[in-house]
Amino acid sequence: MTRTSVVSLIRSRSLSDVAEYAYAATAPAESRLIFLAGSCPLDEHGNTVAVGDFAGQAAKAVENLRTALADAGASIEDVISTRVLVASARQEDLVAAWGVVRDAFGEHDVPSTLMGVTVLGYADQLVEIEAVAAVLDATTPDPAGAPSA
Repeated sequence: MTRTSVVSLIRSRSLSDVAEYAYAATAPAESRLIFLAGSCPLDEHGNTVAVGDFAGQAAKAVENLRTALADAGASIEDVISTRVLVASARQEDLVAAWGVVRDAFGEHDVPSTLMGVTVLGYADQLVEIEAVAAVLDATTPDPAGAPSA
């Protein structure tokens, strides 16, 4: 069964088209919002991967983001916004990480913020990706946790 994303991307004709993302996004009021913790470049043992490699860490963070989305019943096409944090003051490092994230989202170019930060939480960590997603579930659980139609 294929599910269609409820996220609508909004592109402004009044703002520059140089940005590689939509300027805004919406989802219907009845959507279930999924707030994802920052996705880090950690392997299954909690070790930071691709030490010293901004693009490599961005790729692992995207992989982990996809896993967290799937566990929450969503996919990358359901993401409504992102924030990409890069531990660097060098624009080229931010661009290296952003290129990987941008490519992962493809045509679903959600509103995003790219930020250089001083330090991130894990040893040798250079990249972290925060995201919010929106989905419409086929059934809605009642307060006691049992599904209802």
